[in-house]
Amino acid sequence: MWLEIILALLLGFVIYWFVSRDKEETLPLGDGWWGPGARPTAPEDESVRPFKVETSEEEIEDLHQRIDRVRLTPPLEDGRFHYGFNSKYLKKILSYWRNEFDWRKQVEILNRYPHFKTKIEGLDIHFIHVKPPQLPSSSTPKPLLMVHGWPGSFYEFYKIIPLLTDPKNHGLSDEHVFEVICPSIPGYSFSEASSKKGLNSVATARIFYKLMLRLGFQEFYIQGGDWGSLICTNMAQMVPSHVKGLHLNMALVLGPYILTLFLGRRILSLLGYTQRDLELLYPFKEKVFYSLIRESGYMHIQCTKPDTVGCALNDSPVGLAAYILEKFSTWTNPEFRDLENGGLDRKFSLDDLLTNVMLYWTTGTIASSQRFYKENLGQGFMANAHDRMKVYVPTGFAAFPCELMHMPEKWVKAKYPKLISYSYMARGGHFAAFEEPELLAQDIRKFVGLLELR
Repeated sequence: MWLEIILALLLGFVIYWFVSRDKEETLPLGDGWWGPGARPTAPEDESVRPFKVETSEEEIEDLHQRIDRVRLTPPLEDGRFHYGFNSKYLKKILSYWRNEFDWRKQVEILNRYPHFKTKIEGLDIHFIHVKPPQLPSSSTPKPLLMVHGWPGSFYEFYKIIPLLTDPKNHGLSDEHVFEVICPSIPGYSFSEASSKKGLNSVATARIFYKLMLRLGFQEFYIQGGDWGSLICTNMAQMVPSHVKGLHLNMALVLGPYILTLFLGRRILSLLGYTQRDLELLYPFKEKVFYSLIRESGYMHIQCTKPDTVGCALNDSPVGLAAYILEKFSTWTNPEFRDLENGGLDRKFSLDDLLTNVMLYWTTGTIASSQRFYKENLGQGFMANAHDRMKVYVPTGFAAFPCELMHMPEKWVKAKYPKLISYSYMARGGHFAAFEEPELLAQDIRKFVGLLELR
């Protein structure tokens, strides 16, 4: 029986490879309108307007009152983070949030970089645009679009931006200096949410492509993890001639490849998988099967009924914090679920974590951010045309060891045939730019250096 299953899997893999190879397809550019009502007949206002993050005493007072009225369920003895966010540790976070966290100070930090908004396809799109403070003589900065995911935000990039825009003052060479643009996905923080169904990663890729053109960039680099990796992948599939290089720290490359893991470590080692691949993928039941089941419950909810849980989270800052911060625990390192505090203090400060939560709370965008799952995954696995398309843009990939699932170079190259850089990162998990900005910046620079030598 097992022999027939293995042979069937191998046959399916061969058929998939033969059918999908060497088809340099591109996604149709298309167009859209996501604002309320019918699309106006007048041309869209393409002006780029300065934007500033603001707060008020009323906003802070409302937050404090809601925290004061919190009603928590006691954790189980020795529950740690095995059942989700440990409410005993949550009390400590709430005490800090209520009595020590300074939102006004964090707003000042958010405003350290220039913010802008511009209307694209009926939506006000928010972004930060950071230019280098200085440039080597006779050189121009490399435009780099960086896209976040869920439950992150543009704030994830605040520590990596100076390493890219001002490398010389941060111990790096000025051989590669970038001009960084970090937009907010529609429906996240300060980017307006769609009024209509269907705004998925392809539509977002088109919106961000239009943003780059509006800023005057005909060719540019793009980088992303989580949803950002899919949005950037779609952009490379849609307008490959405009994308100089694509750098990812996550890739959604499953299809038949995951089935090869059932062949076992010995057979995979004969098929060219590295020792490091096998360490990150086995034992298969724990590191792949159980891990994905354990960490994907939220996904099923958000792929099916995002507005229901969104009602609760949008009404309770405490519930919102627990829901979001739990991901910054186990997605940073799965072993952190064995700790009473979820390991949240190992890689992040409470100020940084709560600032990201506040970007969801103050803008009321948790439900609209969750809808992105239904728009992209609600139609079923591999249901979209781009899922089956390869990417023919030079690509670099950073494989962080605690990512939700490891992607071997063989898998990545099957989807991205022009993979020119693949790096096993020394440490780090899902929120790479937020957690390990130095490592990610070095890998982006390495990729661009290799690309420019070609």
